Amino acid sequence: MKKIILGCAILAIAGYLGIVGYIYHYDQQRQPATADNDINAIFTKHGCDYCHTQSAELPFYASLPVAKQLMQYDIKTGSQHFDLNPTLKALNQDGAVPEVDLAKMEAVLQSGEMPPMRYKAVHWSGELGDADRQTLLNWIRTQRERFYTRPGTPEALRGQALQPLPDSLPTDAQKVALGFRLFHDPRLSADNSISCAHCHQLGAGGVDGRVTSLGVNDQHGPINAPTVFNAALNFSQFWDGRAADLQQQAGGPPLNPVEMASTSWDQIIGKLEQDARLKADFQRVYADGFSGDNITDAIAEFEKTLLTPDSPFDRYLKGDESALTAQQKRGYQLFRDNKCGTCHTGENLGGQSYEVMGLKADYFADRGNLTEADNGRYNVTKNEADRHRFKTPTLRNVALTAPYFHDGSVASLHQAVKDMLKYQVGVTLPDGDVDDLVALLDGMTGKYQPSSPPAN
Repeated sequence: MKKIILGCAILAIAGYLGIVGYIYHYDQQRQPATADNDINAIFTKHGCDYCHTQSAELPFYASLPVAKQLMQYDIKTGSQHFDLNPTLKALNQDGAVPEVDLAKMEAVLQSGEMPPMRYKAVHWSGELGDADRQTLLNWIRTQRERFYTRPGTPEALRGQALQPLPDSLPTDAQKVALGFRLFHDPRLSADNSISCAHCHQLGAGGVDGRVTSLGVNDQHGPINAPTVFNAALNFSQFWDGRAADLQQQAGGPPLNPVEMASTSWDQIIGKLEQDARLKADFQRVYADGFSGDNITDAIAEFEKTLLTPDSPFDRYLKGDESALTAQQKRGYQLFRDNKCGTCHTGENLGGQSYEVMGLKADYFADRGNLTEADNGRYNVTKNEADRHRFKTPTLRNVALTAPYFHDGSVASLHQAVKDMLKYQVGVTLPDGDVDDLVALLDGMTGKYQPSSPPAN
């Protein structure tokens, strides 16, 4: 019996070594013939593309039973957490790697989580050495300094993932003045009852405080209204990203039958044309007068002024140690420990990526009653990988923007933090830790300096 057990053990070890030997040879063969510090080469050498792209050529065993199921699971899970393709595309074009991608890579490089142990058990070349790790960290910093750091940024902040808000963005003052008036003008709605400010109240965090907004005739919208504050810093607009910029976003609600319910820009313009003063002011800025494009351009220009800088968190980032309380500093350490800054990154502490709602637990199964709005980004792309993906909301002024999430299902910030820890991070923290995180989020509330309305 001992001989049989020993023989089986020897066969198992020999089989394992044979598979590992083949994989090692396969991994070596697929490496590009480039310099050791080439970023593409490092990704390929350590097999990052195996699980974080859908296009990597897999070794033969990927088609075998058990191994196939394991690898399919790893690829699905890896792609949900982080898609390497935008990074590879940016590298090939010498362009900007997405800000969230940089944050996610930096986090796992610093923690040593990647590649995972199960991968390294059969991919012996997958271990990330200190030299490659440092090369990647230096490259991430260089990317941030090159593409995401504003001129005049203090040296201590250059290349960092989280940045303070700028005090302002370049704008055309005349367009801003027109945009202010149009943002508050209910004539953009069919029955002259609703303006942009109806759902995006500038005295209430840029939202309306409702689960979903009310449109013309008190119709309920399908999704929670995101804040208009700092929206100029988002990489796209709406929860599902269907608008590429502020101007496209501004053109949506006026013609949406549930929101402002106007039937056409001609209908809106017909009313604005009756306002002689607005018409004259408009033509001084836009030679061709009223049009849908010009109206939305002016509103977008005004919305660029809706920044809320000088929060306690901003002052802390700039070096003022006294700007945060002891509790908020504990919250900030928890924020980093739980990698909250990998999605809520950059100047806007969010708004730079689409993330799956429910990475670590099934949010929608727990909540129930699915709606079309729950499909998220999928409604735009029809790509199954985008189902339940939503643009990450900004954390700025989040203490003012309840209720939370795209469905407005959570009334308190404390519960929203607990849910994010459960569904996105996969942890449960004591209530005291959650309180510390909430205190930090309170410290992310900034100061809005209203634009002056045009003089009479």
